[in-house]
Amino acid sequence: MTTTDDYATYIASLPRVLAGAAALFRDERGRVLLVEPNYREGWALPGGTIESDRGESPRTAARRESAEEIGLDLPLGRLLAVDWSLGPGRPPLAAYLYDGGVLDAAQLASIRLQEEELLSWKLVEPAELPRYLLGSLGLRAQEACRVLESGEGTVELENGRRPQTT
Repeated sequence: MTTTDDYATYIASLPRVLAGAAALFRDERGRVLLVEPNYREGWALPGGTIESDRGESPRTAARRESAEEIGLDLPLGRLLAVDWSLGPGRPPLAAYLYDGGVLDAAQLASIRLQEEELLSWKLVEPAELPRYLLGSLGLRAQEACRVLESGEGTVELENGRRPQTT
Protein backbone atom coordinates (compact mmCIF):
# COMPACT_ATOMS: atom_id res chain seq x y z
CA MET A 1 0.00 0.00 0.00
CA THR A 2 1.36 3.42 -0.95
CA THR A 3 1.40 6.52 1.19
CA THR A 4 -1.34 7.94 -1.04
CA ASP A 5 -3.52 4.90 -0.30
CA ASP A 6 -2.86 5.28 3.44
CA TYR A 7 -3.86 8.93 3.29
CA ALA A 8 -7.05 8.15 1.33
CA THR A 9 -7.97 5.48 3.88
CA TYR A 10 -7.32 7.92 6.71
CA ILE A 11 -9.47 10.63 5.10
CA ALA A 12 -12.30 8.12 4.50
CA SER A 13 -12.24 7.21 8.20
CA LEU A 14 -12.75 10.80 9.45
CA PRO A 15 -16.10 11.98 10.86
CA ARG A 16 -18.50 13.76 8.51
CA VAL A 17 -19.89 17.27 8.92
CA LEU A 18 -22.49 18.98 6.73
CA ALA A 19 -21.93 22.61 5.76
CA GLY A 20 -24.51 25.21 4.82
CA ALA A 21 -24.55 28.92 4.12
CA ALA A 22 -27.31 31.54 4.00
CA ALA A 23 -27.85 35.27 3.67
CA LEU A 24 -29.76 37.55 6.00
CA PHE A 25 -31.62 40.06 3.79
CA ARG A 26 -33.62 42.85 5.39
CA ASP A 27 -35.97 45.59 4.29
CA GLU A 28 -35.65 49.25 5.24
CA ARG A 29 -37.68 48.60 8.42
CA GLY A 30 -35.31 45.85 9.60
CA ARG A 31 -37.62 42.94 8.83
CA VAL A 32 -35.90 39.73 7.69
CA LEU A 33 -36.66 38.01 4.38
CA LEU A 34 -37.80 34.40 4.82
CA VAL A 35 -38.65 31.80 2.20
CA GLU A 36 -41.11 28.91 2.54
CA PRO A 37 -39.72 25.58 1.28
CA ASN A 38 -42.06 23.01 -0.26
CA TYR A 39 -39.95 20.05 0.93
CA ARG A 40 -40.10 20.50 4.72
CA GLU A 41 -41.96 22.24 7.55
CA GLY A 42 -41.12 25.76 8.63
CA TRP A 43 -39.51 28.67 6.84
CA ALA A 44 -35.88 29.31 5.91
CA LEU A 45 -33.38 31.98 5.00
CA PRO A 46 -32.20 32.09 1.38
CA GLY A 47 -29.30 29.64 1.33
CA GLY A 48 -28.44 25.98 1.30
CA THR A 49 -25.75 23.36 1.11
CA ILE A 50 -22.15 24.29 0.39
CA GLU A 51 -20.95 22.22 -2.57
CA SER A 52 -17.60 21.58 -0.91
CA ASP A 53 -16.87 18.59 -3.14
CA ARG A 54 -16.70 21.12 -6.00
CA GLY A 55 -14.46 23.50 -4.06
CA GLU A 56 -17.25 25.95 -3.25
CA SER A 57 -16.67 28.30 -0.30
CA PRO A 58 -19.36 29.24 2.23
CA ARG A 59 -19.63 32.82 0.87
CA THR A 60 -19.92 31.61 -2.73
CA ALA A 61 -22.57 29.07 -1.71
CA ALA A 62 -24.67 31.67 0.11
CA ARG A 63 -24.59 33.96 -2.91
CA ARG A 64 -25.31 31.14 -5.39
CA GLU A 65 -28.18 29.78 -3.32
CA SER A 66 -29.69 33.26 -2.87
CA ALA A 67 -29.52 33.89 -6.60
CA GLU A 68 -31.13 30.51 -7.32
CA GLU A 69 -33.84 30.79 -4.68
CA ILE A 70 -34.94 34.43 -4.88
CA GLY A 71 -33.44 35.61 -8.17
CA LEU A 72 -31.20 38.27 -6.59
CA ASP A 73 -27.48 37.88 -7.27
CA LEU A 74 -25.99 40.42 -4.88
CA PRO A 75 -22.58 40.65 -3.25
CA LEU A 76 -22.76 39.63 0.38
CA GLY A 77 -21.49 41.60 3.34
CA ARG A 78 -19.62 40.31 6.32
CA LEU A 79 -19.95 36.98 8.08
CA LEU A 80 -22.38 37.47 10.97
CA ALA A 81 -22.47 34.05 12.61
CA VAL A 82 -21.10 30.52 12.47
CA ASP A 83 -23.29 27.91 14.15
CA TRP A 84 -22.39 24.33 15.09
CA SER A 85 -25.81 22.71 14.91
CA LEU A 86 -26.65 19.19 16.03
CA GLY A 87 -29.78 17.50 14.74
CA PRO A 88 -31.46 14.11 14.81
CA GLY A 89 -30.76 11.77 11.93
CA ARG A 90 -27.94 13.79 10.38
CA PRO A 91 -24.30 14.68 10.97
CA PRO A 92 -23.53 18.01 12.65
CA LEU A 93 -24.03 21.11 10.49
CA ALA A 94 -21.57 23.99 10.31
CA ALA A 95 -23.83 26.88 9.26
CA TYR A 96 -22.47 30.21 7.99
CA LEU A 97 -24.73 33.27 7.96
CA TYR A 98 -23.78 36.38 5.93
CA ASP A 99 -25.17 39.90 5.79
CA GLY A 100 -27.27 40.10 2.63
CA GLY A 101 -27.88 43.81 3.11
CA VAL A 102 -30.97 45.97 2.99
CA LEU A 103 -33.24 45.45 -0.01
CA ASP A 104 -35.10 48.44 -1.39
CA ALA A 105 -38.67 48.34 -2.71
CA ALA A 106 -37.55 47.66 -6.30
CA GLN A 107 -35.37 44.73 -5.25
CA LEU A 108 -38.16 43.25 -3.14
CA ALA A 109 -40.56 43.61 -6.08
CA SER A 110 -38.09 41.80 -8.34
CA ILE A 111 -37.86 38.65 -6.18
CA ARG A 112 -38.50 35.56 -8.29
CA LEU A 113 -38.83 32.34 -6.31
CA GLN A 114 -37.27 29.04 -7.38
CA GLU A 115 -40.54 27.22 -8.03
CA GLU A 116 -39.01 23.74 -7.68
CA GLU A 117 -38.21 24.38 -3.99
CA LEU A 118 -40.13 27.41 -2.69
CA LEU A 119 -43.77 28.32 -2.18
CA SER A 120 -43.61 31.92 -0.97
CA TRP A 121 -41.60 34.60 0.81
CA LYS A 122 -42.35 37.12 3.55
CA LEU A 123 -40.72 39.76 5.74
CA VAL A 124 -40.65 39.04 9.48
CA GLU A 125 -39.69 41.15 12.49
CA PRO A 126 -36.51 39.84 14.20
CA ALA A 127 -38.41 39.13 17.44
CA GLU A 128 -40.71 36.77 15.51
CA LEU A 129 -37.99 34.72 13.78
CA PRO A 130 -38.10 31.66 16.13
CA ARG A 131 -41.81 31.34 15.38
CA TYR A 132 -41.07 30.77 11.67
CA LEU A 133 -37.54 29.33 11.62
CA LEU A 134 -37.43 25.93 13.30
CA GLY A 135 -34.74 24.68 15.67
CA SER A 136 -31.50 26.56 15.98
CA LEU A 137 -32.08 28.50 12.74
CA GLY A 138 -34.43 30.98 14.44
CA LEU A 139 -31.94 31.60 17.24
CA ARG A 140 -29.08 31.89 14.72
CA ALA A 141 -30.97 34.49 12.70
CA GLN A 142 -31.82 36.47 15.85
CA GLU A 143 -28.17 36.45 16.93
CA ALA A 144 -27.18 37.69 13.47
CA CYS A 145 -29.69 40.54 13.81
CA ARG A 146 -28.15 41.43 17.18
CA VAL A 147 -24.69 41.49 15.59
CA LEU A 148 -25.95 43.88 12.91
CA GLU A 149 -27.63 46.11 15.47
CA SER A 150 -24.67 46.22 17.87
CA GLY A 151 -21.88 46.36 15.32
CA GLU A 152 -19.98 43.61 17.13
CA GLY A 153 -17.92 41.02 15.27
CA THR A 154 -18.91 37.59 14.01
CA VAL A 155 -20.42 35.36 16.69
CA GLU A 156 -19.72 31.71 17.33
CA LEU A 157 -22.84 29.71 18.13
CA GLU A 158 -23.72 26.20 19.22
CA ASN A 159 -27.26 25.21 18.30
CA GLY A 160 -28.08 28.90 17.85
CA ARG A 161 -26.77 30.03 21.23
CA ARG A 162 -23.52 31.61 22.29
CA PRO A 163 -21.41 28.96 24.04
CA GLN A 164 -20.35 29.30 27.66
CA THR A 165 -16.75 30.50 27.71
CA THR A 166 -16.04 29.93 31.40
